[in-house]
Amino acid sequence: MDRLLSLAVTAAAGLALIGCSSSTNTEKKAEAPAATPAPETPAPKKVQAPDVYKVNFDTSRGLVVVEVHRDWAPIGADHFYELVQAKYYDGNRFFRVLKGFVVQFGLNGDPAVTAKWANMSLPDDPVTQHNVRGTLVYATAGPATRTTQLFINLGNNSASLDPQGFAPFAKVVEGMDVVDSIYGGYGETPDQGLITSRGNDYLTQHFPKLDYIKTATIVP
Repeated sequence: MDRLLSLAVTAAAGLALIGCSSSTNTEKKAEAPAATPAPETPAPKKVQAPDVYKVNFDTSRGLVVVEVHRDWAPIGADHFYELVQAKYYDGNRFFRVLKGFVVQFGLNGDPAVTAKWANMSLPDDPVTQHNVRGTLVYATAGPATRTTQLFINLGNNSASLDPQGFAPFAKVVEGMDVVDSIYGGYGETPDQGLITSRGNDYLTQHFPKLDYIKTATIVP
């Protein structure tokens, strides 16, 4: 449901960091495991993240390490810390890949888990960092609509995304080559509404090549 970015560059129009609505995204790996069921996903709780912390994304393409800076966007950094601790991103597909622009993810493979976090919209953080290549940012559908969907900038998108309020809170410090290799053959075809309602059952059936996150863990 995230708004399509009015990107002054070509594919700008659908590529907005749409959180969960339109049918646009990317994917890979037929052998991708089904999303980790989370019948007892702990209830989200307010926590304050460390000033700086790292998260390892063990993906179907290899390891990606992101470094989070709380002072860049404290609300987003704290929420991300909660989500990773809750194992929310385990099993997530990279459902939207626009080469040279963004790689997007953040809809859980289990619709019940997605629904549990979907209405926890965050107040906006001010934009203190530019949307340069390798930065990690929440997708949004307008003011105060950030929830769980994220994207990694594949290029320097500062001119188009900074003015729209997209606030980077982390950056890839290892494995950007892995991010670049994520399968993008489906473009924006996967339907975010169907991912939300059917989860990985929908994606594995119709988009078997989607790359995915095996586990996301906070580095001790």
